[in-house]
Amino acid sequence: MPVCEGNTTKRTLHLMGDFSAPSEFFVTLGVFSFLYSMAALVIYLRFHSLYTENKRLPFADFCVSVSFAFFWLVAAAAWGKGLSDVKGATRPSSLIAAMSVCHLKQAVCNAGATPAMGLANISVVRARGEASAMAARWQRGRGPIWPDLHLV
Repeated sequence: MPVCEGNTTKRTLHLMGDFSAPSEFFVTLGVFSFLYSMAALVIYLRFHSLYTENKRLPFADFCVSVSFAFFWLVAAAAWGKGLSDVKGATRPSSLIAAMSVCHLKQAVCNAGATPAMGLANISVVRARGEASAMAARWQRGRGPIWPDLHLV
């Protein structure tokens, strides 16, 4: 950010707020989901007889999968809220309002182009869609997370 007092040094403008919590929650949930999926896949493939004979194991798998579906929905909402906060903080009018140099009477500050957030918006829609699809599979009674996996 230029100081506009005759010298050409620049200062860094830091955004107010911490926007990392929703993304950290989203990534942590993704890592745990991946690890659970790998463990469930090993149980489905390697210990299929244990899975079919034990009545508690499929119910536990169902409960964990429903929990992950719920948390994916919560994480997608948190991701959307975090994205909304970042968009608000990086809006050109918000950045101009935060610069003290723009409050001077002789200063003329103009907002630049609004940043393109299309891919970020798609990431929120996609995350919510995946959570809804996982929950819908269980409501239809299609079984495990991988409904097309059939073992003979």
